[in-house]
Amino acid sequence: MTATSRAVVVAVNPMASFGHRRDVGPRVVDRLREAGHRVVAMDEANIELLRRETARALEGPADALVVVGGDGMANLGIDLVAESGIPLGIVPSGTGNDLADGLGIPVNDTEAAIDRLLEALQREPRTIDAGTIRHGELTTWFGCVVSAGFDATVNERANLMTRPRGRSRYIFALLRELATLHPRPYRIHADGRLLEVDAMLVSIANNRSLGGGMRIVPDADLADGRLELFIVARMSRIRFLRMFPKVFRGEHTGLPEVTILPVTSVRVEADDIVAYADGERIGPLPIEVTVAPGALRVLA
Repeated sequence: MTATSRAVVVAVNPMASFGHRRDVGPRVVDRLREAGHRVVAMDEANIELLRRETARALEGPADALVVVGGDGMANLGIDLVAESGIPLGIVPSGTGNDLADGLGIPVNDTEAAIDRLLEALQREPRTIDAGTIRHGELTTWFGCVVSAGFDATVNERANLMTRPRGRSRYIFALLRELATLHPRPYRIHADGRLLEVDAMLVSIANNRSLGGGMRIVPDADLADGRLELFIVARMSRIRFLRMFPKVFRGEHTGLPEVTILPVTSVRVEADDIVAYADGERIGPLPIEVTVAPGALRVLA
């Protein structure tokens, strides 16, 4: 029995890592129960049903929400608990675990991640920022990065493909998009300043990385009350290909084509670009992105 027993809702994505890590959810539930916590386990057939039933379970009331999966599940959790005071825990088991990594949660060791979660349940939760995206009449929360450039077009193409299955689908999508890569004209309103630029990549980051380890803003701070506008301006396809591996190591920030600006509110306009946030489809530009300081309590 723990020093303090908590009521914990656990939401599990059964298709995390394309269904290859189905064992992680039951392990999380078992460890929490062994530690004396009162667990409501949510494991539904699809994400929308999981979202609806988890929201209902949080009315329980609940002391915490734990999501098991990748950045998409973290995004679902943020959408449910931002500004509610209910802390969010993450046990990473997806193909992209960037928010967990940014929070210092072990991403390749499930037992270590659960250990950290159990420890955090006995402490005061950590407070971090989140962001909101206004698109049309809708507003969506995010925790990692909003993509509105090349990385978003790769996501869009991959989502339209039925084969191959698994992570290799994104590699094929990346190769297909590289074949037609070219800069796009953007109008960006950043804290009242207008930027008109032909860009290859445009992202708004709360976290340091996206896409399973692309450290686009390696010095990003999850709790500094701001976002980072990341722009890669026009460059040749060959130079872009040479730059791209550097992004995974965070070694691209000194290049003359790379701009990183601290912002609190950004509007991004461009034709034929679909925005993604935390790997989830948002919709066509334009979008308005705003930081929400201290909106999220996390078990990390």
